[in-house]
Amino acid sequence: MKKNMGSADRAVRLLVAAVLVVLYFSGTITGTLGIVGLVVAAVFAVTSLVSFCPLYTLIGLNTCSRA
Repeated sequence: MKKNMGSADRAVRLLVAAVLVVLYFSGTITGTLGIVGLVVAAVFAVTSLVSFCPLYTLIGLNTCSRA
């Protein structure tokens, strides 16, 4: 896997993931929407940590400056 995510992209994804987790555990989003939010948060967190997004590969996007 070649890195295709830049630092800003990774930071935004981690921030969005953290917000979704807080919203779920505070009871702001519940039910099916809450579960979907947690899944999205998990995907965002994992892709941020490994600096690789499979969707970016499919659409040919690369935000990593080291390309």
